[in-house]
Amino acid sequence: MSASERIETRIHLASRNAKKLAEMERILATHLPGASVVGLDDVPAYDEPVEDEPTFEGNALLKARAGFAATGLPSVADDSGLCVDALNGMPGVLSARWSGPPKSDERNNRLLLDQLADVPDERRTAYFTCAVAFVHAGGELVVHGRMDGTVVREVRGSGGFGYDVLFVADDHPGLTTAELSREDKDAISHRGKALRELAPLLARQLGSAG
Repeated sequence: MSASERIETRIHLASRNAKKLAEMERILATHLPGASVVGLDDVPAYDEPVEDEPTFEGNALLKARAGFAATGLPSVADDSGLCVDALNGMPGVLSARWSGPPKSDERNNRLLLDQLADVPDERRTAYFTCAVAFVHAGGELVVHGRMDGTVVREVRGSGGFGYDVLFVADDHPGLTTAELSREDKDAISHRGKALRELAPLLARQLGSAG
């Protein structure tokens, strides 16, 4: 079955983030036009693993394996974060919970600004990185994506999520990734790059299994 043929299937994304679910469905649609993406709130509840791995890949695999074991659906999970050069790569794998529980984008962004308050503009370089894991009956695989840029000094924009309001990508200077259109962000984002790499592999795996 070619990637362009319609594949009727459901894919589980181990996330409750509505924007992340929509982003994945948009990007996968080119290669899997018949696929629908269902999140954690769309499947029976199961025990979600503690994200205690030291790497993005390890955490992504934990979540994808748990999703597949609980639902029986081909499962995708990602772990991503912002790595700031002046902070020795922090917040890194702790990005979502950097300011402590409960998770709060607003508190995380405020903490980041405080940590970088005295750092000059030329040293505010950073990058978003992402590992996306896919687990299904035929095995598992992981792909990666990266987006380089700079952390600005004030919150800007209402799109995206997480640290998007403070990050200007090198590939789209002048605007934070929270100010970009969905299409522009998808084209350059770390998750967009990873999902575009994953989509044809996923289509091939599901097609050969069908």
